[in-house]
Amino acid sequence: MVAITPTPTPNPNALKFQLDRPATDRRTETFRAGSDPADSPLGAQIFALGGVTNVFLTADFVSVTVEDAAQWGSMLPAITSIIEEHFGE
Repeated sequence: MVAITPTPTPNPNALKFQLDRPATDRRTETFRAGSDPADSPLGAQIFALGGVTNVFLTADFVSVTVEDAAQWGSMLPAITSIIEEHFGE
């Protein structure tokens, strides 16, 4: 099972989901509105939740930025579940 630790960032609209494994095999990945879902299947799944403005993957974490009106209370478990499923756990 992948270990995921959500941690705050200086931006209240962004959370960092620290992983116990690499988040990407590339240097970094950024997924924004209008990006090709094939470029980042994980980013596409997170974006499908709505209210997401940016998904950033690097070494061992995924950072998710949401719109001002988005509620972390409902999004946090959904994003965590998507990350768990993405890594096959």
